[in-house]
Amino acid sequence: MADKPVYEEASIDGQPSKLASIPASDTTVWADASPLLQAACAGLRDGELIHGDNFNLFAAMSALEIMDPKMDSGIVCTYYSIDEAIENGAAPIPISLDSTIDVCRTIDIMDHLLACEAAWHKGHSVAQTVFSCIYLLRLDRTAPHALLHSYCRIIRATCKAVVSVVSDARTHEEEDLFTLTYGLPLNGDGDDKCLSILNAVEETISRQLRACKATSSKRRLPEDLEPLQSNPNLEEGFCKALLCRLRFRKHFFHVLSCMKRPQGRGLESARKNIASCLTELESILKSADFLRSCFDESCEGDIDDKTTASGFEPIGFDAMLNSRLSAPTPPRAIKILSWKKAVEYFVKLLHDLDVICSYSLDPHLESLLRFVVQFQKSQPDLVARSHLQLLLVQDGKLYGRDPFFAVINKAAALPEATKNHDIQKNESFLQLGMLVMNLLKILCTNAAWQRRKLGKFLQDWRVIYVQLELAFRNEYGEVSSSSNDENTCMKIFQHILLWVEEQTFWIAFRFLILGFELELYSTGEYCMVYWYLYAVLIKLAEKTHLMMAVSHDTAKRKGKKKKDSPKDLARESRIPPAVLFLQCYICLAEGLTMYLSRCLLL
Repeated sequence: MADKPVYEEASIDGQPSKLASIPASDTTVWADASPLLQAACAGLRDGELIHGDNFNLFAAMSALEIMDPKMDSGIVCTYYSIDEAIENGAAPIPISLDSTIDVCRTIDIMDHLLACEAAWHKGHSVAQTVFSCIYLLRLDRTAPHALLHSYCRIIRATCKAVVSVVSDARTHEEEDLFTLTYGLPLNGDGDDKCLSILNAVEETISRQLRACKATSSKRRLPEDLEPLQSNPNLEEGFCKALLCRLRFRKHFFHVLSCMKRPQGRGLESARKNIASCLTELESILKSADFLRSCFDESCEGDIDDKTTASGFEPIGFDAMLNSRLSAPTPPRAIKILSWKKAVEYFVKLLHDLDVICSYSLDPHLESLLRFVVQFQKSQPDLVARSHLQLLLVQDGKLYGRDPFFAVINKAAALPEATKNHDIQKNESFLQLGMLVMNLLKILCTNAAWQRRKLGKFLQDWRVIYVQLELAFRNEYGEVSSSSNDENTCMKIFQHILLWVEEQTFWIAFRFLILGFELELYSTGEYCMVYWYLYAVLIKLAEKTHLMMAVSHDTAKRKGKKKKDSPKDLARESRIPPAVLFLQCYICLAEGLTMYLSRCLLL
């Protein structure tokens, strides 16, 4: 074996490849390995491989198969380095000497970056989506091109903000590639000034647009204002197309910044910027017809599958340039979303974020759980769910302001005065607070991950119930032998034990329902599942009714009424709406169980 690395750029048929080679350095010498590989191939049978003495099954599973496009991360590279791509003219500055073409191709880059960003949000690697843009990898080169430079800076700052949100929420176990940055230049000097740079470019284009709309008799073009490109007939259309793209990026960055403010203080500002984002996205869609009509030549293929509004391939992108950064995993096939689908994705993302921002930050846990479950029915993507989780759980508190013991105190229908009781320092109550916090985090994950976690989580709630019950008996003896609710600690234990039981059955109910949403049950399992639902719902309705009775009793005592009126007695005899709703579920589950069991017998 040679002392220095051996490398050969060979194609699958054994002939030397025409790809540009990696230059040798002081410590490397490249040698032709084709004869060695051909001799090895001739002596190997199907299924055999060359390996050392320490080669094992794990190494075999992680091995790269040379010359296999699905396994060899180097075979499909057009360029082996960023510098090589730049030297070969893959990312020119300026993009074109023709100013009209330069502006049009700049818009293509903006549109393709939007599509790449949507693909990244969907779970693909940032290295092979957003940072497949060579201009982003060498951002300093774009400084002479103010328009492209400002856009690339805001893109990089946005990526950093999104990674920060998802990393802080820790909901990315389901899409584990999302937060991996592979050493890419995500943190750049001066990114804190990205908005001021963008605003300056936006103001320049806005002035140009105003000048285009004004007639020559009313207003002259300022001497310091140069047109974007050389064709006066296209100037207004290009100004509008650029402005809506720049403004979308600005408002979207503001949305991300406002939603990260503690205790939901930036939600109103975020909603205003969301509305602006949606307006700019509509303008972006409308600009497509103009961009396609700028040149006589037409693009090939279906326009709906293109990643740009004009339909032309963007300049300055190479999806496989960073494929080696994901080693030792094989290169993944990246399917970039079309431009239209990318816009649709951002519209849905903004609507999901708007739902989060419009929430009233209700301190009642029951209302909060209802909101999260309802929100999940729209199937929000990772970014929206991460923002929801960060809003709900901040610094170990609900919304960053309400201690979880106080939240549990309210949910368990305890008097307001008990929320600051010293019993909250008890280890079992501290663990219960952690369980509630983890429940909210789990409910913010996707449906598959949520169901998997809830299945394991049920045991934790059962354990905490046993721990609380043991602590209660050790302190006060059997429940039946205890005195009335005069003792505050005993009252807290009684209320919370009942509430923990109710929550346990609610989690079991949610676990079973998610199986339907994920289509996990086979036809033969429906009867059994509905029977499970029937049993769980009966217990849930029972505990819910008890909790409401306890809550009504607490409110009644607080009212200081000496004598119950006939209206109060009639109100007590009614079944609460929440229990009636659960009873409807019970009847439905019972009826479907009987129907399915009869069908199986037939």
